[in-house]
Amino acid sequence: MVSALLLSAVVTIVPAQLPDNVLSLRSTEIDGGKQTWTMKQMDQIGSGEAVSKADYDDEKWLRAIVPGTVLTSLVANRVLPEPYFGLNNVADLKLIPDLAETGPDFYTFWFRTEFDTPRSFRGKHLTLQFDGINYRAEVWLNGHHLGNLAGMFNRGRLDATPYMAKKGKNALAIKVFPVDNPGGLRAKSNSPRAPGENINGGDGTIGKDVTMLMSVGWDFTFADGIRDRNTGIWRDVKLVATGPVALKNPFVKSKIDLPSANSAEEAVVVEAENVTDEPQTAQVQVEIPATKAKRSQEVTLAPRETKEVVFEPIEVQKPRLWWPLNKGEQYLYDLKAEVIVGKQTSDRLKTKFGIREIRSDLNTPDKSRMFYVNGHRFFVRGSNWIPEAMLRNSRARTEAELRYTAQSGVNFLRQWGGGITESDDFYELCDELGIIVWTEFWQTGNTTKPTDPILYRANVADTVKRIRNHACNGYYVSANERDDIIPIKDLLDQLDGTTGYQIQSEVSGIHDGSPYKYVNPMYYYDDTASPRGSRINGFCPEYGTPILPTVECLREMMPEKDLWPVNRDVWNYLDGGGFHLVATDYKTAVDQYGPSTSIDEFAKKAQAVGAIGYRGIWECWNENRYEYGDRFTSGFLFWYHNSPVPQVAGRMWDWSLEPTAALYFTQDALEPIHAQFDFIKNTVSVNNEFIREFKGVKVRARIFDIDSQVRFDKTVSTDLPLDGVANDILKLDFPEAFAPIQFIRLDVTDSEGKPISDTFYWRSSQAYAGPKTLSGPLYGGFEPLQNLASAKVEMSTSSKKSKGKTVWTAKLTNPSSKIAFLIQLKLQDEKTSRPIRPAFYSDNWISLLPGESRTITIETAQPNRAKLVLDGWNLARN
Repeated sequence: MVSALLLSAVVTIVPAQLPDNVLSLRSTEIDGGKQTWTMKQMDQIGSGEAVSKADYDDEKWLRAIVPGTVLTSLVANRVLPEPYFGLNNVADLKLIPDLAETGPDFYTFWFRTEFDTPRSFRGKHLTLQFDGINYRAEVWLNGHHLGNLAGMFNRGRLDATPYMAKKGKNALAIKVFPVDNPGGLRAKSNSPRAPGENINGGDGTIGKDVTMLMSVGWDFTFADGIRDRNTGIWRDVKLVATGPVALKNPFVKSKIDLPSANSAEEAVVVEAENVTDEPQTAQVQVEIPATKAKRSQEVTLAPRETKEVVFEPIEVQKPRLWWPLNKGEQYLYDLKAEVIVGKQTSDRLKTKFGIREIRSDLNTPDKSRMFYVNGHRFFVRGSNWIPEAMLRNSRARTEAELRYTAQSGVNFLRQWGGGITESDDFYELCDELGIIVWTEFWQTGNTTKPTDPILYRANVADTVKRIRNHACNGYYVSANERDDIIPIKDLLDQLDGTTGYQIQSEVSGIHDGSPYKYVNPMYYYDDTASPRGSRINGFCPEYGTPILPTVECLREMMPEKDLWPVNRDVWNYLDGGGFHLVATDYKTAVDQYGPSTSIDEFAKKAQAVGAIGYRGIWECWNENRYEYGDRFTSGFLFWYHNSPVPQVAGRMWDWSLEPTAALYFTQDALEPIHAQFDFIKNTVSVNNEFIREFKGVKVRARIFDIDSQVRFDKTVSTDLPLDGVANDILKLDFPEAFAPIQFIRLDVTDSEGKPISDTFYWRSSQAYAGPKTLSGPLYGGFEPLQNLASAKVEMSTSSKKSKGKTVWTAKLTNPSSKIAFLIQLKLQDEKTSRPIRPAFYSDNWISLLPGESRTITIETAQPNRAKLVLDGWNLARN
């Protein structure tokens, strides 16, 4: 049985459509798979020849999840406890054996499945394709050894044609070995390499292999790692049918006539592979249907030879350009390719590409790196993508996380080098959503470099071929914080040649990062948050803060007894060893809202603390966009984006895919036109993300006291520069009479009075005593909010089903004379009251002024057995 914790984060959706000539061998547990896989430990069974025969009895083997890891399947079968609960994963407790202690045999497993050859595949050349195995593998089919695979990021293609069953089922057996160098914990006497950084990458030796380095542990996830180091068949296995020549790795290189963008040249490249032992002559044709242009070329191939076929460029008049989020449309063209041998179609493929130019340079006042898209400056409001720690991935999960990403307004994702290069689904969705991707390869400053440069470069080359055609693919980086690397620039130039590159994450106009932990949010405004000095300048690759997940999520990650009072041992373990200071400094900040008597009360207050931290960071970077602030900035990447495991140091959404208030406060800060308040200067500014200016925009600022009485109301008119900021257009004062709490509401309307956006803040009257103090109107003095007068909120709801999804509409109205503060909508199962996940709320944790109404939509793919519940700080109970 698959564990409930594993399935809680998975929504069944229709997987991406595979071509007719591809058979997925995905197991039934993942994204609509149809195969049954089994697995057994290596030393308990015989040879590959015997195991890979159809009459082999595997009835007593364990069910296996493919794609997945050995540990994922052992947990699903309840052989080992769920690592993501409480202290189950703690290495010292030895509840789950660690690869470094057991030796490789313990986690070396045979995986086995049987499948029929589709009728339409008969008479074709058949190739077994392995999209990802960690780390080495022996592959057997119907009693025959097909070959071996190595490296986590290499796709393997093995010829299955001679060994396919003439009738009946085919038996496929794969013996998977763990990494050669699992690494161990770093000696405690080994100090961190920089201020504010914890012990990462274990003893560093896992870096000798081409693998997912964070599997041995890092400070933002389990500090002592994943016990099997993610051994397994972690990506798809497919059977591909073609004629004697196959097509693969298409690539379209765009050259746009800028700045006019009236035309573009599209140079098409595709590989033709002779999958036979005989010479072949073939005609390769490519077409961009929107242009009605075709190109054709004859190619002669020796036995088993692969050639790159390069075509004369196709000219596109008045191209529809691909733009990132909020800059324009994400238009994608179709490319079709076909190869003909004799008079028969041997293979065909279809893919999408975008016409765009992404480049960067150091031509800035401070020599920081500036990105440009289609000739326009591009301010990076990005984040650091972290993979699921046990690779419990699915298209459904990827789609949910990227949909949340686009909703938040984040326009750029760095795939951090201690993780993985993400799936085809990831890149396809980023293409569609307009999210540019920085692809970082698998080396870090905390780990040694790979000992097999040939294997490493082969993994890089295959990865580049896989991702280079995506419109979102915008930048290559060799390593995270490491200068001594295996060179790959020659490969990138040869295989791509259109995408920028730098050697590591903190050079070439990109400085080092921090903060990472909870700090007084006032420090963001005076740029003292980092122990390393000023960081809100130039381009910063890592800058962030945590937020506590909702109480429902907390209850799923540890026993109730450890929730309240806070059990620091458990909380610290679920916080990277206490790295983000959630059980200490963050808790102290929550206590500024008054003492809590339960975990429910504490978690509710904690949403307020995390929300203002997230929004404060984004807004400080907004204010200093380009040359509009008091220093020059070109962008930053939030550290970090998504939770690799359930953890008390949450992000915009929890590992379970339940959003926190941080998602909606980030969405607020990153809306295309946004009015914002500076908590040190007490001024109002308006940020414009669009590539167009706005004239005569009106900005209204109101201040309410704790009794919801208006104490200040002023409107000013301003012009918004293209892709810029109108800074300090209004200054607010807070006399003693406004004490102890003030609410601020900012509204933006266009020149005709139509609403554009609104923002709601709360602040205390506590003075800020300066850096390194725990003081200020964003930090302390919030106890009076415990006695906020009640507000009645009325809710009317409706729901509609469409295309397998249910969309709920909730209209919230505050008919009372008091502000309704931080209202949370919850979509729950009507029987169990458990949260429905993922659920896409258009907004949440909102505050309503007296007499105000707001309509919120909630979309989910879950069945329509749900109820909507309102929660809030000061809701009047009926």
